[in-house]
Amino acid sequence: MCGIAGLIHKGKSSNVGGEMTAMLQALKHRGPDSTGYAVYGEGKEGDYIMRFVLAEQEDMNKGFDMHEVVAERLKEVEKRMKLHGAVIKGREKATDYAHRFIISHDGDTEKMARHIEDIEGVEIMSMGNGLELIKDLGDAAVVSEQYGLENFQGSHGIGHTRMATESDVDIRSAHPYWAFPYNDVSVVHNGQITNYWIMRREMERKGHRFQSSCDSELLAVYTADNLANGVSLEESLTRSIEEIDGVFTYLVATKDQLGMAKDTMAAKPLVLYESDDLIAMASEEVAIRAILPHEIDTTDPYDEEVRVWQA
Repeated sequence: MCGIAGLIHKGKSSNVGGEMTAMLQALKHRGPDSTGYAVYGEGKEGDYIMRFVLAEQEDMNKGFDMHEVVAERLKEVEKRMKLHGAVIKGREKATDYAHRFIISHDGDTEKMARHIEDIEGVEIMSMGNGLELIKDLGDAAVVSEQYGLENFQGSHGIGHTRMATESDVDIRSAHPYWAFPYNDVSVVHNGQITNYWIMRREMERKGHRFQSSCDSELLAVYTADNLANGVSLEESLTRSIEEIDGVFTYLVATKDQLGMAKDTMAAKPLVLYESDDLIAMASEEVAIRAILPHEIDTTDPYDEEVRVWQA
């Protein structure tokens, strides 16, 4: 079933972390397995924020000492970053397996990221100037508290509550998804893509990487490929309706935009609220009312509808 949500503020910063937490917690019944956030702050010119994990949550409970394994993986990450000329300017540890680095790097960031992800058990959640992508097992309140999201200030964000149907219950299979080469692109999706393997092989032939077997990751890779080739976000969303088969409603965020698309059948729900200052959307109106408890007017986007909003 799953639940998706997104919001974007026009012209101002807000407590996006707290707002997204409230929206996703209201959608907990749609997906109890994992929760994910992609939130966008101001960032600093020339700096990258890298969120990465060194293991799955369940790995930490295995019989052998995973803490030693994770510590060795972290050392190797730092070694490879140094090899590529990256400088670590700040670091935080959210959990024993999840880290946040602020780095400066003027080389080939994609090449560096691929080298880092060659380390067994290591996955980069996101590497961007404004984007911070966080996902883990548990409901929105649990993940938000674990990763300190309650007071995250930013302009926009998207999120997802997941009910696992065709892939594992783990961080790797959770939403949102991020893909090379665009460092500030994230995607959440509700639905099923029936030509996933055909399109995945096409993207892999172009050199794109996939980190999971979840069909939703295709949308992130597909979007990144389009944007890298000069296609606008709106045009990419429009093309997806023709080129991607299945039933889907999905949201895409970039460093300064938020977009949505619904397939031809429009079987997956989305409720939309718009004002002069705020756009909010979710699988159910209850999520929007979690941040706007007063009387509001909402709409349901039509089939094949594409919308893009600017921060």
